[in-house]
Amino acid sequence: MNKTIATNIDDIIDQDDVINDISDTLEPISLQLDEDACGIRLDKVLSTLIPQYSRSRIQQWIEAGHVMVDGAPGRTKMTMVGDELVVVTPQIAPEELAYKPEPMVLDIVYEDNAIIVVNKPAGLVVHPAAGNWSGTLLNGLLHYCPALSNVPRAGIVHRLDKDTNGLMVVAKSLIAQTDLVRQLQARTVKRQYLALVWGTPDLSGRIDAPIARHTKDRLKMAVSHNMTAKPAVTHYQRLAEGDIDGKAVSLVLCQLETGRTHQIRVHMQSIGHALVGDALYGKAYLNHYFTRQALQAYRLGLVHPETEKKSEWVVPLAEDFAMLLKLAGIDFSAIRIKDKQA
Repeated sequence: MNKTIATNIDDIIDQDDVINDISDTLEPISLQLDEDACGIRLDKVLSTLIPQYSRSRIQQWIEAGHVMVDGAPGRTKMTMVGDELVVVTPQIAPEELAYKPEPMVLDIVYEDNAIIVVNKPAGLVVHPAAGNWSGTLLNGLLHYCPALSNVPRAGIVHRLDKDTNGLMVVAKSLIAQTDLVRQLQARTVKRQYLALVWGTPDLSGRIDAPIARHTKDRLKMAVSHNMTAKPAVTHYQRLAEGDIDGKAVSLVLCQLETGRTHQIRVHMQSIGHALVGDALYGKAYLNHYFTRQALQAYRLGLVHPETEKKSEWVVPLAEDFAMLLKLAGIDFSAIRIKDKQA
């Protein structure tokens, strides 16, 4: 494995947004009000005079102190007299910075002209979204390989949860991305995960249970049979058994046919074997044994989009996962994982 630090900053032109040497603010807008503004609230006046910005965004700028009225901070509901000088300093919305390159240490497992295979660490969000508009794997990839700005989603074709570590493939061209997406849709990409779960599941099994957004907790997914549920299939194999403070745990190998949000976590919890450390789906009083869900994308196999040859990568256990297995009395070095489709 080659640990690489991206070094060159380039301007990014994305498919949806143009970000060219962008800063956190735009040029101030000076507005000399006249009698037409008399008696009208500040936010309403501004939404009329600068209609390119939404009223809600203008209100946010006012509340944050980015709108000055005659040299003093404005207030959203203040009434205008009609002769004020208003200076607005527009702010870049967080989502508009989502495709900005950021320097980041990337663990590159493999790279050629078509693909990058990266070993994502736990704690790293894959793609920008609400609450995580920067500092994501996508930002790091754009810094490492600026040409990815020409590929939708910077070449990302599948994701891992923030606190799941392991292998991901990234396409370096639109042709490669299209091919990989088709392979994922055809369920021919081999994705094997190692998980430490509570209890002792059957030696092997197949979980065929549709998944949808939880009806009461929007942060969670759940096994469901309603109209919005999507098919989800997980194969699992028990590799070893151990215990943590006298509580039984098992190391299982999971292989995905589908790739639904939280699929392994939801499926294993649905059969009574939640992942160790899973704060969202596990039992709260057991979460102190591990600070994240014990899940690693261990093996990735696919057909190379250019050479059409079968390719496969395996990564060692993450340090914290290895320590957890040691705590459980499981010797991973003694385990032989069969290299075959489930």
